[in-house]
Amino acid sequence: MKRPFIDKEQAEEIIKTYPTPFHIYDEKGIRENARALRQAFSWNDGYKEYFAVKATPNPTILKILHEEGCGLDCSSMAELELASRCGITGENIMFSSNVTPPAEFTRCRDLGGIINLDDITHIEMCREALGGTLPEVMSCRFNPGGVFTLGDSAEGFQVMDNPGDAKYGMTESQIIEAYRTLSSYGVKRLGIHAFLASNTLSNDYYPALAKILFRLVVKIRKETGIKLSFVNLSGGVGIAYKPEDTANDIAVIGAKVREVYNEVLTPEGMDDIAIYTELGRFMLAPYGHLVKTATNEKHTYKEYIGVDACAADLMRPAMYGAYHHITVLGKEEAPCDHVYDVTGCLCENNDKFAVDRRLPAIDRGDILVIHDTGAHGYSMGYNYNGRLRSAELLLGEDGSVKLIRRRETLDDYFATLDGFWDT
Repeated sequence: MKRPFIDKEQAEEIIKTYPTPFHIYDEKGIRENARALRQAFSWNDGYKEYFAVKATPNPTILKILHEEGCGLDCSSMAELELASRCGITGENIMFSSNVTPPAEFTRCRDLGGIINLDDITHIEMCREALGGTLPEVMSCRFNPGGVFTLGDSAEGFQVMDNPGDAKYGMTESQIIEAYRTLSSYGVKRLGIHAFLASNTLSNDYYPALAKILFRLVVKIRKETGIKLSFVNLSGGVGIAYKPEDTANDIAVIGAKVREVYNEVLTPEGMDDIAIYTELGRFMLAPYGHLVKTATNEKHTYKEYIGVDACAADLMRPAMYGAYHHITVLGKEEAPCDHVYDVTGCLCENNDKFAVDRRLPAIDRGDILVIHDTGAHGYSMGYNYNGRLRSAELLLGEDGSVKLIRRRETLDDYFATLDGFWDT
């Protein structure tokens, strides 16, 4: 059974100051998870986690993760600027973008970050943008093509795109050529990166990906004489959104990657290669809730409960049909003997947090918690129908609650029309 990290009494006290809806994050859980990840890969001297900023781009959260030894994976100018304003620079930044404007290469270089090239054509684009001189450290993104599976366990995760259909990364022949070119241009330290699947619920995903990349690293060394400095396993380690799901064990994952490392790289004298990860969902999703209040009920062809949040606060159910568990605070032990669609207020029929969900009887005024919104929750918000983004709060390790992003106002909504009303 999934339990929220706040109870009804806490929520009612918070709501006195910060009305629903709001996103709230659990600092204690975030820090403990970051430490567990670091421990799982502590066997690798160069290990580093580059948190995927796109998952939760809040400076307070980024600083907490940085305090726990994490770098940041950025994919846009705004994310690079966010890292800079948090005081996170240098090789604490991995810049993994695609269809990249030249100015973003320049900004990453100025911050001392590592540029992770998505395509072989980006080499010359980047070189031109940087005035003809490339940084000493760079990375390339690999796409093995075809269809990626884990045999019988393949149904345990979602492939975002089959590699052969994905827009990301270079072919094997392209990436080998890219390393030769980058080396000839004076790049001293090179790495490789790949992302093949999303939200895997299998302890075998990272080891399987690692074996693909480690074998390619050995081949690159044999064909070009270039020894890579790091392997970035990117993201893809998922979480148990449903109560019946079996969560990944990061300690087991780390141990299995170590086995593959010792099998493939160590015999080749390449046991000093650093391992990087680039997790977003695994790092933050379980440690965030969207808290909202039941405001309406409707009895037509189905039973509906309307809430004061909408898809503008959490897009995943509407966009992907994604499951997010719902707890009705104070009714955790009540029987789930009612079937509801839980809906928001957007003028779109897919604005539903749950469809045909068995829940306890819900009354207007009940407080609902949507679980696992700590990643790809607030960050995917938008202003359709003129709906305003909700606040973000942090539940501190000491039990205190503080505002880490205020809710939007109508003045914010109209701010980009500055001067319009004067015409």
